[in-house]
Amino acid sequence: MQGVTGKMGPVPSEDLDTRVRLAAFEFLKEQVRLHGEVLPASVLRQGFEFQGQQVRLKGVQGIFKPKLLPEMPLSITTAPPEPNRDAPYDDGFTADGSVLLYRYRGENPRHHDNIGLRRAMEERRPLIYFHGVVKSEYFAVWPVYVIADEPNALRFRVAVDDASYMSPGLSVVSDATADARREYVTATTRRRLHQRSFRTRVLHAYRKRCALCRLRHERLLDAAHIIPDSDPLGDPIVPNGLALCKLHHAAFDQNIIGLRPDLTIHVRDDVLKERDGPMLVHGIQEFHNQEIRLPSRIDEQPRQDLVQERYKRFLSAASD
Repeated sequence: MQGVTGKMGPVPSEDLDTRVRLAAFEFLKEQVRLHGEVLPASVLRQGFEFQGQQVRLKGVQGIFKPKLLPEMPLSITTAPPEPNRDAPYDDGFTADGSVLLYRYRGENPRHHDNIGLRRAMEERRPLIYFHGVVKSEYFAVWPVYVIADEPNALRFRVAVDDASYMSPGLSVVSDATADARREYVTATTRRRLHQRSFRTRVLHAYRKRCALCRLRHERLLDAAHIIPDSDPLGDPIVPNGLALCKLHHAAFDQNIIGLRPDLTIHVRDDVLKERDGPMLVHGIQEFHNQEIRLPSRIDEQPRQDLVQERYKRFLSAASD
């Protein structure tokens, strides 16, 4: 295999592959520190500089190889859902969350992108997985490994691993516990992905403002569940969410404020009668009977059955 000439002279292809992947992982660590786990597509398309060459982390297609690594992919991507449109691929996790099922590029197992992923599987190369949360924003996961090829189903099986088990040379500790470890890490990652996706989608739906007080500081906003996620009805979907600042999220969770079926705020009677200071007056009491700010899309607005159920629980808690 040919090498690439860099500032330090020719670099063997095998070593180049390792160094680029390690540099990509370090770049992503820094970007997550700056932006959080959900990264803007612009950062991923721009990438980073390596030996005078720009290395992008994702492209238009789901299976992506930067020009510097022509043989094996660096990343795989699941496109974000689009309103009222079917997803282009049926990527998803198994029912227990222990494996990611990643769709082939097209229907030809010999497509060069599928061949590249197959080779990454054979050589145990770590990849980056970008899960589209909303348009132009991606949840970043690494290292992930292709662990099986299923040509009859036109898909690969992919597992997430703990980066601490990866040596500086990218070799991975393989022992009797490796499969169990990867199943656990993948399932944990899936839960994190759903939590981050729920937050991102809810905040986008509410235009990154508190539905009550209109606060715009994103770091002070939460995605509150109308029905708690611990409840069988508490699905992590936008119609079961409200964008609330941390004060109003806490007040909602503690049943200090409730949401009526007509989407107006009900401040608990005993709290309305309290005399405490300006924070209580302006932060809680003044919102009594006020309408919340809603998403512009009807399918993202609070679902009536969920609001009614939560309001029943609020009234019951308020009467105790």
